[in-house]
Amino acid sequence: MSVLVILEERNGKISRTSWEAAAAAQQLAGTNPVIAAVLGAQTESLAAEAAAKPFAKVIRVEHALLAPYTPDAFTAALRQLIQKESPTHIVFPHTYQVRDYAPALATRMGQVLLGDVIAIEDGPVFTRQLMQGRLNGEYKHTGSGPCFVSVQAGAFRGSDDAGPQQTKAQIELFRPSLDPAQIRTKPGEPFRGSAQTVDLGSAQLIVSVGRGIREAENLPLVEELAKALGAELAASRPICDNGWLPMERQVGSSGQSVAPKLYLAVGISGAIQHLVGMKGSQCIVAINKDPDAPIFEVADYGIVGDLFEVVPALTEAIKAAR
Repeated sequence: MSVLVILEERNGKISRTSWEAAAAAQQLAGTNPVIAAVLGAQTESLAAEAAAKPFAKVIRVEHALLAPYTPDAFTAALRQLIQKESPTHIVFPHTYQVRDYAPALATRMGQVLLGDVIAIEDGPVFTRQLMQGRLNGEYKHTGSGPCFVSVQAGAFRGSDDAGPQQTKAQIELFRPSLDPAQIRTKPGEPFRGSAQTVDLGSAQLIVSVGRGIREAENLPLVEELAKALGAELAASRPICDNGWLPMERQVGSSGQSVAPKLYLAVGISGAIQHLVGMKGSQCIVAINKDPDAPIFEVADYGIVGDLFEVVPALTEAIKAAR
């Protein structure tokens, strides 16, 4: 019995969300082996990067038709790999690319995809969120075939550090049988955000501001704190809806999902739509004058006080410490 995790490339390296999927796969596998797969026309560097992690082995799924990405090629190649390896579970990061091909892959193998999973419990039982995080649904796989799962960004804590592993994982080459006639889609240019787009998902330190800031003229107070910390500035939805900060800085169900080492929430009450976007943060610090604010239920540290008094004092303390 083994678990197969599909790692996704981003800018020539394995993506952060792929490491989160790997963490989910390790939790799911327990003492069973975890196998990693990388796909492309040339996969040596990706496989070498993955081999530093505690995988039983890393498989290079390599074929000229796997670059550039097409859903037809990825579906056909992974179907062959799964038939060869016979894993009990296949884990993906819940990315736009995975959402494009993984449902078709699962369907071709007579299964369904449990998408956007946020937790895995013994059983295994998979938890997904419904109605923008207001409800949780629990699912179990009851079929005889492999179980397909994609995990929500930020739900599991992955790391791109190699960790304590002393030896490299074994690397195998797998060449699927693909024919150009199978590729029904013609790929265009990959989507790229504008140069101004902020990738909060890769930020290690985030200072996020909510409606407690009262008005746009008070934002420099929080911006100064973020600058002192060397952190990215983010916001809850009301701030972006009002146009005080660009939409690219919004965190939450309708914004970006983040999992930084530190998430400092300033004047954010903690509506569920915001919490689903930042609950995977390693350390959450909340500043709010309302002691009953929902944000304190998920915070590791809470400061009950007026942000207009706390934030300047915190900023000065950080500057002095540095």
